[in-house]
Amino acid sequence: MDSELRIVQAVSEDHFAAMSRIHALGWRSAYPDAVPARWMAEHITDDRWVDLFRQYARSGTHHGLLLFRGEEPVACLTFGPARTDAGLQAGSVCRFHSENYRGWGELISVYTHPEETGKGYGSLLVEEALRRLRREGFRHVYVFVLRENEGARRFYARHGFAWDGTTEEIPFPPDTVCVDLRYVRAL
Repeated sequence: MDSELRIVQAVSEDHFAAMSRIHALGWRSAYPDAVPARWMAEHITDDRWVDLFRQYARSGTHHGLLLFRGEEPVACLTFGPARTDAGLQAGSVCRFHSENYRGWGELISVYTHPEETGKGYGSLLVEEALRRLRREGFRHVYVFVLRENEGARRFYARHGFAWDGTTEEIPFPPDTVCVDLRYVRAL
């Protein structure tokens, strides 16, 4: 890894705020044609995920990783055991039905600041999360990727993930439904 780059486990309020901002920028950049603009403007705020990342840090089971280039946060990732309770995920409008994936690891989110994409930052974080999941004893991992996000689908395929044929519908009011594909791989 470049000596200017460092990965830290997200544990501070500054980390949570930086990750949430990167998520929001990532959403705005990746999904403008898929998610309704009005819903995006109302719900995808820079601080939307701060509480969630704080909860992950306190839980000890789900983790946030933040990649810095020098002092600048440029990418982030969250991971942990598969979320199998079918409750609302990440305060979102969707319910992921993952009961059949108990005992699996999950890459919950991977985002790079839109001005920093294409530099390998997401790959560094994914490889680090996969190492940590293996170390925690997981044998399989999955990630959801929006069907329309072909760049992300290619990214995960390069990391050994493949669509397992399962999907989750994500309704966005008033009348848009996006489809997440579950990409899986062995560890």
